[in-house]
Amino acid sequence: MIDVERLDHAYDGAATLRDVSFRLGAGEKAVLLGCNGCGKSTLLKILAGLVHPLSGGYRYDGRTVDAASLRDASFRRRFRAEVGLLFQRSDAMLFNPTVRDEIAFGPRQHGLDDAEARVVRWATALGVAELLDRAPWTLSAGQKQMVCLASLLVLEPRLLLLDEPTAALDPRSTGWLVDFLQDLDQTLLVTTHNLSLAPELGPRCLVLGEDHALLHDGGADGLAGNLDLLRRANLVHGHRHRHGDREHRHDHTHDWD
Repeated sequence: MIDVERLDHAYDGAATLRDVSFRLGAGEKAVLLGCNGCGKSTLLKILAGLVHPLSGGYRYDGRTVDAASLRDASFRRRFRAEVGLLFQRSDAMLFNPTVRDEIAFGPRQHGLDDAEARVVRWATALGVAELLDRAPWTLSAGQKQMVCLASLLVLEPRLLLLDEPTAALDPRSTGWLVDFLQDLDQTLLVTTHNLSLAPELGPRCLVLGEDHALLHDGGADGLAGNLDLLRRANLVHGHRHRHGDREHRHDHTHDWD
């Protein structure tokens, strides 16, 4: 489904991705790990066709995704319906007067006759049905996140790109969302720097380093034991702490979002 070959990207001359290559098959679930600023969000935006690489190529279902291909109205319409990107900041996605209008926006844009039925279905699935007549700006951060996810799933996309989806969630909601994502049929690429969550979000893990290059592409299980890799990726840190009257230092993983 996704074929990424030697992607390079930069903002104002500063590299954000270097020579990134990987493939993701239909129905596969993978986690993209990396510290803040390593290029995770930029990579998702490229995969969603919102920005384009300086060099290298990206194909979705065998078709190159670039400025030229997205000028093809037929392909653009299909691509926008089939690929959904959850932004790290939910407020960037919310612009309608009510939750109902927010979730219905995509189906209405695509002229779907069953827009209202889809809204009810996915609002119920995400636990926000009772919020349909509320204004999005009145919701909690966690509720906003669920509304944003519903607004993607309502189009029943084939590929979901989720940027730190648990960042605004409490522990109970995080556990619920992990279970929910595991049950989806869609192809998933999920970013996080929460190392303990990585194996729960997908069996495959891609790790971006601080140099914006891909350091690892393999199984998520056992990654926590690879301290050399985690240090290079800035996914562990050391600090002084005490046990009784003893003070010592050792590595800790970044187990928060």
